[in-house]
Amino acid sequence: MNYLVIGQGGREHAIIKALKQSPNVTNLHAIPGNPGIAELVTCHSLDWKNFETIEQFCRFHQIQVVVIGPEDPFVMGLSDYLREKGFLVVGPSKAAAQLEGSKVFAKQFMQEFGVATAKAVVVQSVDEALLQSQEFTPPYVLKADGLAAGKGVVLCKTRDELREASQQFFEQKLFGAASEKALLEQFLPGYELSLLLVTNGKEYQLFPVAQDHKSLLDGDEGPNTGGMGTIAPMLMSEGLLHEIKIKIIEPTLHGLSEKKLFYRGVLFLGLMITKAGPQLLEYNCRMGDPETQVLMPLLEGDWGEVFHQLARGQILPMSWKSIYSTCVVLAAPGYPNAPEKGLLIEGDPLSEKSSGSVSQSYFIHAGTKRTSTGEWQTAGGRVLCAMGVAETKEAARALAYEQAGLVSWRGLQKRSDIGLRKC
Repeated sequence: MNYLVIGQGGREHAIIKALKQSPNVTNLHAIPGNPGIAELVTCHSLDWKNFETIEQFCRFHQIQVVVIGPEDPFVMGLSDYLREKGFLVVGPSKAAAQLEGSKVFAKQFMQEFGVATAKAVVVQSVDEALLQSQEFTPPYVLKADGLAAGKGVVLCKTRDELREASQQFFEQKLFGAASEKALLEQFLPGYELSLLLVTNGKEYQLFPVAQDHKSLLDGDEGPNTGGMGTIAPMLMSEGLLHEIKIKIIEPTLHGLSEKKLFYRGVLFLGLMITKAGPQLLEYNCRMGDPETQVLMPLLEGDWGEVFHQLARGQILPMSWKSIYSTCVVLAAPGYPNAPEKGLLIEGDPLSEKSSGSVSQSYFIHAGTKRTSTGEWQTAGGRVLCAMGVAETKEAARALAYEQAGLVSWRGLQKRSDIGLRKC
């Protein structure tokens, strides 16, 4: 079958690397892709926002399955458009994508259907945020309503920090229209886990548990980012998994059904595990980044067939290898607020260590570019993901950090404690 992957980051590179191993994938294309992806498949410099152009491309190349990576196309309705034109698409409808596209919509959905989550209120000004904060205990969490590339969440330890964050949201328009309104949410102490599932809105299959590291610096210090690294699988007790199913997954699927929200894709649950049990922090309506990087190598099976059947509304049983995967994000100086671009990357971003046909350590490209003379440069905040895959967590972690040491650039940022956090 002919597949198209839409997106240009590390998530899409990881998806394409996995699909390349599928005997069910005959031809594979990327729009727009990135230089790392271009080493694997043909990339096309097209704008996905032009829906008619994407449709024409799919017809010309006889595309049968479209896998959309990032959230923006779902929120803007590309999956609906392509489905109406007869193509199979992995991803939710525009209406269902509001679960990620609007933090306010998602919170109201959680409250309506009894999903376990933190107390929150909607605020639209600095004064309102400070007034409402009297009903919460510090630290405070302020979340931009709309899409903010994974950076629209600010943890405020004091009212002064809340005032400063509110000014950035509502007066300085740091996230534009995304922060015209926001959620003021009660902070939940505990540890974070990422749980993904494929679903047709009724049935589902769980991925292994992944653990993201959102803060920029070691020890979970510094500003919030889109993710500085992940490990998988994380061990989870049967009791905790049962709680997550009862308190979060089942009421979520009930809500999708009740509201008639069409869903054929991956649903990401950002969880906080507290003393009172699991609480849902957020929904994402697509595969997480960098969670995808560590989850794709773990499937005992064929991602091409999983995606094909998912796009048809069928959920295949999924089993997982007894291995571990680690991702260490290598970021540009200035990330997450003002990353420097165009910095020379020393070393080989294409270097890879394999055992037979299995990749043990390699790079996933998130924000790179290649000059006309063949030099590699930084082109985003998160530049490369150093990957390690092995039979033990310790070995996978060691391989990832060994891989990370193969490249460098001025001001490179990376955490040294990915995979060391104690749950």
